[in-house]
Amino acid sequence: MQPLTESDIRNSLVNATASDSARMGLPGLHEVLWDEREYLGWRDPRTPQRAYIVLWRDGEAVGLVLRAADNRMKAGNAMCSLCQTPRPSGQVALFSAPRAGEAGRDGNTVGTYICSDLACSLTIRIVPPAYDMQPDPAVIVERRIATLQTRLGAFTDTVLAG
Repeated sequence: MQPLTESDIRNSLVNATASDSARMGLPGLHEVLWDEREYLGWRDPRTPQRAYIVLWRDGEAVGLVLRAADNRMKAGNAMCSLCQTPRPSGQVALFSAPRAGEAGRDGNTVGTYICSDLACSLTIRIVPPAYDMQPDPAVIVERRIATLQTRLGAFTDTVLAG
């Protein structure tokens, strides 16, 4: 992923007002390993239900404001819709995003299940152990990256469709 500046992030939000952008809490950008990410995702420490995802699309930063559901899933297992990683249900949350434009201002949202910590880029890079019936672990990681990019792109398209 190409590095982002504070200005890039604040100007990227497609489903938020200017005042939302101005009061958004930002992560420590100096700590980000940009080469190991498909997107930047974080939860606002001041408002834990609010989260953000920023990705690059066609050379432009696109940011999404998300809201985590108040309810937790029942005990068991769940799967992130972006990275397709099975996890304990407490580590996956339903996030909703207002649609861009007038539809979002009218209250229309779209939701999906995402890793609660928004760390899909890190999770998909965990190399599985090698064994005879499995392809090269590097190939598996590349497939996971492609899948994450495709699914994140589709979710972003849905938000942008208004």
